[in-house]
Amino acid sequence: MLNIDSLENGIVIDHIAAGSGMQIYKLLHLDQLDCCVAVIQNAKSTKYGRKDIIKIDGIIDLDLDILGYVDHNVTVDVIQNGRIAEKKKLVLPKRLKNVIRCKNPRCITSAEPGIDQIFRLCGEDNRSYRCIYCEQKYK
Repeated sequence: MLNIDSLENGIVIDHIAAGSGMQIYKLLHLDQLDCCVAVIQNAKSTKYGRKDIIKIDGIIDLDLDILGYVDHNVTVDVIQNGRIAEKKKLVLPKRLKNVIRCKNPRCITSAEPGIDQIFRLCGEDNRSYRCIYCEQKYK
């Protein structure tokens, strides 16, 4: 059995769908942190069978929209003095900024590289978004 020490102060991102941990690691730019970050893949879960977990040894600002976009069932626990101080509930974000890119070659974001890639939620059931500039659909 693999043992990862508990955190005194930090963040635990739990209940990540198995195989999605590294995607979240990259999207949140966790490789740029100065603190210790552990990515646990395929951990046993009674609820999901298998899951990924990310432990961050330090309190940082997380982009909850990115987490909500990847999987809004993920849980985020803030640990202070060895105890859970806060549980953050995620939702599917209504708007995404610079998380996904528009695939329309005629979109202004393709012609002008400095423009933010902004998408709005257009279908909660199928988790689809549309570019606010050209209405291109992104699933």
